[in-house]
Amino acid sequence: MENGNWLARTEALIGKENLLKLQNSNIVIFGLGGVGSYVVEGLVRAGVQNIGIVDKDIVDITNINRQLIADTTTIGKSKVDVEEKRILDINPTAKIIKIKEFVDKNNIEKIMNNILSLNNHIDYVVDAIDTISSKLEIIKYCKQNNINIISCMGTGNKLNANMFEIADINKTSVCPVAKIIRKELKKLEISSLKVLYSKEIPIKNIQSASPASISFVPSVAGLLIAGEVIKNICE
Repeated sequence: MENGNWLARTEALIGKENLLKLQNSNIVIFGLGGVGSYVVEGLVRAGVQNIGIVDKDIVDITNINRQLIADTTTIGKSKVDVEEKRILDINPTAKIIKIKEFVDKNNIEKIMNNILSLNNHIDYVVDAIDTISSKLEIIKYCKQNNINIISCMGTGNKLNANMFEIADINKTSVCPVAKIIRKELKKLEISSLKVLYSKEIPIKNIQSASPASISFVPSVAGLLIAGEVIKNICE
């Protein structure tokens, strides 16, 4: 299969030069859940070939309602393994580094160095994980190393996908996760961060210890992030 065949309509839209930019880019996605799995999908189907995917989790039955890689055949399997297969089913020429680790301050540099072995540069990092401490380690690394990053704020307990926006963290409002991240970034003296967030007030009275979710909200967030990354690479 030649890229020129299955990407013909994409090339017609963005041009050969921009398609080559996407194919030669190296992008890292942290978290393959409801948001991250759709980020990967949007990037791969647009022609991105060099990808690092990072997630320690396995697919759980509770993931099926919102995660692209979750179905009855993948329950119990490693998310990075399932995602790798999906990527290669779309584009067999893709080059993937999969890392089954939970990100923290002790391994972020090792993880990024492993991904750099795929290519000698990283064009973009997508943070689509939930744990605040891990998000901050990813953000710190990218800021210290001048790597483009977009970080996803909270998508749980929401029903209105029309209220997502991409903005600098300092211009966010309503989102509880964004509020926490803003506060922590000030302590770290990090002045800016591109994020996707929602102005929708989280739905309350939810009888669940974990954030409630639905199929069409995190998926929209993921595709919006993929679009933003593609637009930035093609600029």
